[in-house]
Amino acid sequence: MTAEPVVERGTSAAAGDGPVLSPAEFGRFQALIYREAGIHLADCKQALLSGRLSRRVRELGLRSYGAYFQRVADGGDPEERRRMLEAVCTHETHFFREAAHWEFLSGDLLPRWRADAAARRRPRRVRAWSAGCSSGEEPYSLAMTLLDALPDEEGWQVEVVATDLSRRVLDQAAAGLWRVEKAAEIPERLRRAYMLRGRGAQEGRMAAGDEVRRVVRFQQLNLNDREWALQGRFDLVFCRNVLIYFDARSRAGVVGRLLERLEPGGHLFVGHAESLTQVTPRLRTVLPTVYTHADQAAPARRERIA
Repeated sequence: MTAEPVVERGTSAAAGDGPVLSPAEFGRFQALIYREAGIHLADCKQALLSGRLSRRVRELGLRSYGAYFQRVADGGDPEERRRMLEAVCTHETHFFREAAHWEFLSGDLLPRWRADAAARRRPRRVRAWSAGCSSGEEPYSLAMTLLDALPDEEGWQVEVVATDLSRRVLDQAAAGLWRVEKAAEIPERLRRAYMLRGRGAQEGRMAAGDEVRRVVRFQQLNLNDREWALQGRFDLVFCRNVLIYFDARSRAGVVGRLLERLEPGGHLFVGHAESLTQVTPRLRTVLPTVYTHADQAAPARRERIA
């Protein structure tokens, strides 16, 4: 009689089918991902997680998701754990996504700040943070908008900090290169002023010009961490289509820490499906998905204005 290998139900499949993620294994990944990144995967996401992790399981030559879990769990491989968290996140983004936000910035908020600076009610400096910047379209959109509205010749200083959990997409964002089809997402005037068309080996691609590159800085950051290695506070915080990954508890913690980094009179922008009205009373709605501190009587920044 010939013996056949015994396969635990749910952990691997028939020859050629590859491993299968069991409910028990999914539960262990759920807990690990929530602890490490604050991302809550509902039970209905089991197939999605299996699809996202299957490539790494195959590439590592593992026979089960249980073996992969041992690889990424405490005491395992921290670099592989980072790869796993990157695989869980969706990195789809666009230039000037959610038009209402950019219309509010260009047509209302930045003109007011410019008038306030002319009246010496605020310094000529704006710091913006793109939290969850993915492949860079959002921070470069911010840089173009700010540079256009707050000209350097008037003494304005513009800084955009862009962070993401994924080192891979940060490297992509820092390269500042996209398919030329992406150009259609950028208003023509800004595209002509700040973007370059690739030539030669870069034919068919678009690159960020030096003027926008110089004001954008990239940094790896996990929003679920209790402490952020991030300097100072910001006038604008864009954290869009990120909070949908968190459950109520993690979301409240992240929003609380974001508010600690928001200047008095600063504005927080979130995604169209991320209402914060029930998250904290510390916010006041300016527009749907645009918020500021509830206490607008907060003192102005104590800075010497030249």
